[in-house]
Formats: sequence, C-alpha cells, structure tokens
Amino acid sequence: MKAGIRLNRYLAQCGIASRRHADELIVKGAVKINGRAVRELGTLVNYADDVEVEGRVIRPPRRPTYLLVNKPAGVVTTMRDPESRRTVAELLPHGTRGVPVGRLDYDTSGVLLITDDGELANRLLHPRFGVEKTYRAAVAGRLSQAEVAKLHRGIPLDGVRTAPAKVRVVSSARERSIVEITIHEGRNRQVRRMFEALGHPVLALTRTRFGPLRLGALAGGAVRSLTPRELAALERHRRPPVEFPRSKRNTTRTPVTRGTS
Repeated sequence: MKAGIRLNRYLAQCGIASRRHADELIVKGAVKINGRAVRELGTLVNYADDVEVEGRVIRPPRRPTYLLVNKPAGVVTTMRDPESRRTVAELLPHGTRGVPVGRLDYDTSGVLLITDDGELANRLLHPRFGVEKTYRAAVAGRLSQAEVAKLHRGIPLDGVRTAPAKVRVVSSARERSIVEITIHEGRNRQVRRMFEALGHPVLALTRTRFGPLRLGALAGGAVRSLTPRELAALERHRRPPVEFPRSKRNTTRTPVTRGTS
C-alpha cells in the first residue's frame, strides 16, 4: 500500500478546504495527483507528489516532524526545565520542531516519539484508543505465579483497578527478575506503582515499544526519523477508535494522566 496521508487531509493542511469540502472536490474530479484526476475518497498522497485543484498547483504544506528518541535515564521529558536538568530537547537536532508525545519519568529510558503533529499526538494519548506500551522492568526479588496472575488481572491503584496487563517473565532469581509488561493505560508512574504494590520495587525500567514504534537497536540518547512503514502504521491511529473493553471494576473512574512509567 502506498505510504502517505489522505488526500482530504493534505488539502486541509494546504488551506484549500475543510476535509468535507475537500471530499466534494475529489468526488467531482477537481483534484489531480501527478497529472491524473482522482475521484476515490481515501486516496493517499505523498508530500513529494504534484497536486492540482481546479487547475491550480497546490504548494505542499510543511512536512510534520516525526522522530524516535531513545531517552536515557536522567533526562526529563520536557523541552525546558526550570531546575536546569538535562532535557530531551538537548538530544534533538538543532531547530527541530515538535514536542514529546506523553512522558517517561526521569529514571525511565526508552522509546519516545517527538512530533509537531498535534492531531496524531492527541489520538495516541487518548485512552479510547488503547495504544499499547511495552516495558522491560528489572524488579527486586522473584515474582511468584500468583503475582504474575495479579498483574494479568489488574492491580488496585488509588482505589481503581488497572486494566489487565500482558506479562512475560524473562528471567527470575532470588535477588532480581526481568519482566516484560504491556499496558494500554496512562496513569502516572503506573508500571512502577504496579510492581511496588506487589512488594517488588523497580530497579530499572525501559520502554521498548510505543504502539507500532519499537526501540530496536537504537542507542541510548540517539535519534532517528520514522520509517515509511512506521508512519503508515501511525496513520491508522487517525481512524475512529474502537472502544477498548473494560471490566465492571474499571468503569467507575477513568483517570486521564500522561505519565505511564
């Protein structure tokens, strides 16, 4: 499938028309891509394509910024810090436009998306979308099967049970265990608090995945652009969300916070 953005959104970014009016222009054949008229709604366009509307060449909008950062521990997830601590802004190329999507706490490392695409950022953070985040946690002590089952079912935090987590114990020893945990909520310091509630404080925490974005071999403090495949995967999050199933215990209150680590 061709990577890109929907044509109606592209025209809206160019200031030509609202998305609804853009759809009308497309259907009546008033829009051409690389010299060919298109009438199909949902057509994708790239910023490098030549686009015309009613015979007028359209100047492409400024291309949004999409960067993946491996945030090291000891860096704050802000562009400025009043306490003069090191920030993610110091990791980015000079002149980069964009802000972090969500937050990793000071002691947590791993995947962090930087973008100036506010619409996409809001959707990725909205609880209705249930975007999954995977963490690799080093915790004190050995987790029992009963404790792993509790994580699967959800842990009460501030009187509200967390949604079920996916859990895989990578290694386990008396002093230290390595656990991979996937959640889709965004409560403050959620992963750390879940393990602390079981009596296994987190010794080190790295987010290895945020939605379709994976850490891979990206070095600590390094930055890279997203691949076309990653961009296409993120575009799917612009579609209307499917409600994530919730247990009855989890419907009384839905905290909406941004820090998950």
